[in-house]
Amino acid sequence: MPTVAFHTLGCKVNHYETEGIWQKFKAEGYERVDFDHQSDVYVINTCTVTNTGDKKSRQIIRRAVRKNPEGVICVTGCYAQTSPGEIMEIPGVDIVVGTQGRDKMIAHIEEFKKTKEPINGVSNIMKNRVFEEMDVPAFTDRTRASLKIQEGCNNFCTFCIIPWSRGLLRSRNPEDVMNQAQQLVDAGYKEIVLTGIHTAGYGEDMQDYNFAKLLRELEANVRGLKRIRISSIEASQITDEVIQVLDESEKIVRHLHIPLQSGSDSVLTRMRRKYSADYYRSKIEKVKKALPNLAITSDVIVGFPGETEEEFMETYRFIQEVGYSELHVFPYSKRTGTPAARMTDQVDDETKNERVHRLIALSDQQAKEYASQFENEVLEVIPEELYDENESDTVYVGYTDNYLKVKFEATPDMIGKIVRVKLTKAGYPYNEGQFVRVMEEEKTSVSI
Repeated sequence: MPTVAFHTLGCKVNHYETEGIWQKFKAEGYERVDFDHQSDVYVINTCTVTNTGDKKSRQIIRRAVRKNPEGVICVTGCYAQTSPGEIMEIPGVDIVVGTQGRDKMIAHIEEFKKTKEPINGVSNIMKNRVFEEMDVPAFTDRTRASLKIQEGCNNFCTFCIIPWSRGLLRSRNPEDVMNQAQQLVDAGYKEIVLTGIHTAGYGEDMQDYNFAKLLRELEANVRGLKRIRISSIEASQITDEVIQVLDESEKIVRHLHIPLQSGSDSVLTRMRRKYSADYYRSKIEKVKKALPNLAITSDVIVGFPGETEEEFMETYRFIQEVGYSELHVFPYSKRTGTPAARMTDQVDDETKNERVHRLIALSDQQAKEYASQFENEVLEVIPEELYDENESDTVYVGYTDNYLKVKFEATPDMIGKIVRVKLTKAGYPYNEGQFVRVMEEEKTSVSI
């Protein structure tokens, strides 16, 4: 039986797609082995969101070549899409496939075995207008299931390479989304995370169908689904219709990831973001009314070219005002090929790092404040994994619907189920809890 090993860099979408590619290999009789083992085929799913992503991708490719110089090295993902020539020059790389045409990967491998000629299978992503179907009925390593509903982005923010690596926005057929969701629930998953490159842009390329309708249909039609989580939603995508769906829903969780990037209007303009701080604030106020106690997480870039101390403080004060439950703070990183990388007034690393630390301290404080509201409350948690395998085999970690990470005493059979847990001590990054009871007796459980 031939073997295949995978290494995935980057985002949730890449992890989802690696599972989709694995399903194709599985159907052809391959056995999956760990990436550090000897394998007949190595698939490296790359990231290109920063220059560091490219560098890491190259390191992993070289590691696979060293592991088994006789193995077939197949490189896919965003870096493969934007720089196939660069990757083909790495000694030992046999096949390059971008962010589409993954269904041809196995045929390329068969062809390579015959001819021993390296294959560049990357095509022009900008011409693609069709979502590439990938079947993922179960996940190898996770209790939470992702469901990719769209691909690509039309925004062209000045710091971002993604439209060039993923192409323009295209949505998955609603029927395929429903079928995939049902398969995942039937496999034992209680929570589904809707994911994509510009997730809530779903339907913008469709007639008479949109993200709000998709949410409604998932809730109404998928039997046994307990939680719907939206991986990310832009402020501009929080329409009145979406707010109404959030308000009426029994299954959409009290957590939204709403990227901010900056709280300064002048920086937002240079980033080519499509909202002002006031617009963002008004959407947050509306959405908090629809979902009381909502956890809002966000991304912020500090040290964007030209960012002054005053502009940074506008962001700082804006974050204080909104009150997030957690922030992902990134120092601006030059991405070759983007307009922002060519801007002349780059901010020095020392200033960037100092600002990052200030925002992380604020984020930690806000995370603790948010969590402390729920101390002594009983919340629903899905245990995912052991807190620390070396330390204890009875303390597990899982997420509440409002994205609090809780550690508590549990048993292995609770993994993937919804259990009630009393939050005994709020904290960050972990809260402590006490198991109360399993929500329901369930016949199916997720096999990890």
